[in-house]
Amino acid sequence: MIRYSKVFRRFLFSYLLILIIPSLAGFMSYRTSISVTESISIENSVTQLQKSKELLERRIAEVEGFTRQIAIQADLNVLMTDPLSEEKQNVYGIWKMTRDLTTYGQTNDFLRHFFIYLRNYDVVLTPGSAFFRPEHYYESYSYEDMSVSEWESAVLNKTHFREMMPLRPFVTPASRTSVVTYMQSLPLDSFGESSPAVVVVIIDEKVIAEMLSGITNQNDSWVHILDANGNTISRQGNSDSMAEALASDPRFDGSRTSQFYEDDLVVTIRSSTNGWVYHAGIPKKALMENANKIKRISLSVTGGAVLVGLLVGLALAYRNSAPIHRLLTALGQETTADSNVYDFLHGNISEMILSNKQLESELKRQQPIVRDAFYKRLIAGEFQSREEIIAAAVQSNAGLSGNAGFAAIVQINGYSGMDNVEVLNELQAARLVLKQSLQELAGTVPTTDLGADKLVVLFVTEETDSGSYVQEQVDAMLNQLAESLFKEYKISAKAAVSARFGSVSDISHAYEQAKQTLENAAPFGAKPVYWYGETALSSETYYYPLDVEMRLIGTIRAGESREARRLIDRIVEQNTEARELSAEMRQQLSLEMKGTLLKLLDQKTFAESEAIEPVRNRIVAIQPTEAVDQLRDEFVEVMEALCGMVASKKNDQHVRIVEQLKQLIEQHYGQSEMSLYSLAEQVGRPEKYISQVFKEVVGDNLSDYIERVRMDRAERLLKEPGHTIDEIAALVGYNSSHSFRRAFKRVTGVSPSAYRNAQDD
Repeated sequence: MIRYSKVFRRFLFSYLLILIIPSLAGFMSYRTSISVTESISIENSVTQLQKSKELLERRIAEVEGFTRQIAIQADLNVLMTDPLSEEKQNVYGIWKMTRDLTTYGQTNDFLRHFFIYLRNYDVVLTPGSAFFRPEHYYESYSYEDMSVSEWESAVLNKTHFREMMPLRPFVTPASRTSVVTYMQSLPLDSFGESSPAVVVVIIDEKVIAEMLSGITNQNDSWVHILDANGNTISRQGNSDSMAEALASDPRFDGSRTSQFYEDDLVVTIRSSTNGWVYHAGIPKKALMENANKIKRISLSVTGGAVLVGLLVGLALAYRNSAPIHRLLTALGQETTADSNVYDFLHGNISEMILSNKQLESELKRQQPIVRDAFYKRLIAGEFQSREEIIAAAVQSNAGLSGNAGFAAIVQINGYSGMDNVEVLNELQAARLVLKQSLQELAGTVPTTDLGADKLVVLFVTEETDSGSYVQEQVDAMLNQLAESLFKEYKISAKAAVSARFGSVSDISHAYEQAKQTLENAAPFGAKPVYWYGETALSSETYYYPLDVEMRLIGTIRAGESREARRLIDRIVEQNTEARELSAEMRQQLSLEMKGTLLKLLDQKTFAESEAIEPVRNRIVAIQPTEAVDQLRDEFVEVMEALCGMVASKKNDQHVRIVEQLKQLIEQHYGQSEMSLYSLAEQVGRPEKYISQVFKEVVGDNLSDYIERVRMDRAERLLKEPGHTIDEIAALVGYNSSHSFRRAFKRVTGVSPSAYRNAQDD
């Protein structure tokens, strides 16, 4: 890397520059996510506090409604207006009133504890009880910081109008708590120092806390409610020091809805009904919990991406600079600080072009290797269609002379399991003799090596009706080959021949037949030639290898129904003609093939189709116990349905691409730089692909269509005055008027000037 650090640094710098862009985008996305998360948290907190305020005010309003109902209660009005007399008291009226009060506390949690004080009787009425001396009531229910006399003076002997006593410690026989006290004198329009009666509702702080639990139960938050005078109504989750700090700290602005105070977000709202102030505090740590998660994830992902990007950048810089350095080294260029390696390489291109003939000669020398590779792929069944086989045969100069014929495997006997150097050298010589003898008998036939001791031979001829004659000819040729090898060179060989195939796409099937025939040939004696069908044996296992299953899946996914049908026929043939399977094995084979089809349904190509459910039901309905022919027909029907889905999807996609291409041509035909490459780049497809698709859908070559669009526009412009031919050439996308004139004459048969003159006439 040190030796070509200059080239390496140039590549690395460009990759790092590209890496900075998504890193900045990730950072901006992270900051935006943090801001949005924070604002959402504040908004949720304000909403929650607002709901709690509305619920609390609704409960207070219900308490006020209760006092209004009490004020118009007839029995209570009788008791309030009774004249004060020590000799005669309305005991029945008092008893009836205590009984009536028991029903009020069932509709509102705030009315669990209340009483009515009647001044003329000096009695405290509670639901179900009456205390004829108020101090008796106060012995059981009292404020911890208030004496009896203070209580009587502040509560019983004073006129109240919707008055709320702030939070005070309160003691009951069962517990010690803190309460807020609501007081209302009766009648409602009472004034002066005292009133006939007073209704006192004692609201336990725990009841208020239940309404605020939606805030205080989450993330260690707290709530503080103050009345209009700044007295505490309720406080949940915080200490007195926090409340005092909020009240005394000038930095805290009580008019703001939300603000950060120390380590808490404090949300403040004020009631327009009674002037109460509601403070809710959320720890910043809890508030930013989701934001911190985003922060951690963003930092982890961005950091990991940057680290991976650095490693990839280093690897790519090394990989891309290493060939350049090796090329420079091979050309004898020293990379100094002032040298420009790209100029040097550009200058040597001409020398490389001059060596093209030598390269072509080398390719011709490699042609036999390429041809042998084609034969190996052909017998292995790696091609998906007949057209692909023909194209590969032409490219490799394989020279297949027909569509029909036989596949044969010729094995040199006596070398199985022997792999030392001497034996391999001897086998190589034997193979050369075998190939030479075969050429003398059959001429030039396609052959390829199969291991060290086997040779695959393809007897391909034009398809004729005289199939038996060709079979006899091949049989005689192979027998003569085996006889001459043994007679002249003492080489023993045997051949296994497939059944006749009718298409080059069936050659791999024929090869499998020959291979199976050779494997089963041992028990049938020592004759030199065995034909497919002569060596069929009963088998305890079925034929359905993994490579055949993968090829079947691949051909169906590609929509090649013809090739898929051929594979299914081959599988059926191998399991019926070449094997004698038991009923259990046939059922197992059927289940395996059903499984293959069900695997296909999970793939995206088919899972998105609307017709997938009927096909799935057809597959599931296939019964393994059916006859072989019936099973084959059902598998073929399902296969054709799946291939039809693929073909339909391909057609729709092709039409969309062609329409997109037509729109692009219509928009940019006037640009001289518009080409097959630029169109392929805009639609995101390879050049060869869009050219084939356009030809398939439209029927014309893409370049011809572009030229025709330009010529149509040129004809319209030639009919209009005001443009010269040179200007028209530029308007329709030609760099020179000369190329435009040649193209126009080629398409229309006349020159542009002659066309214009004809229009003028």
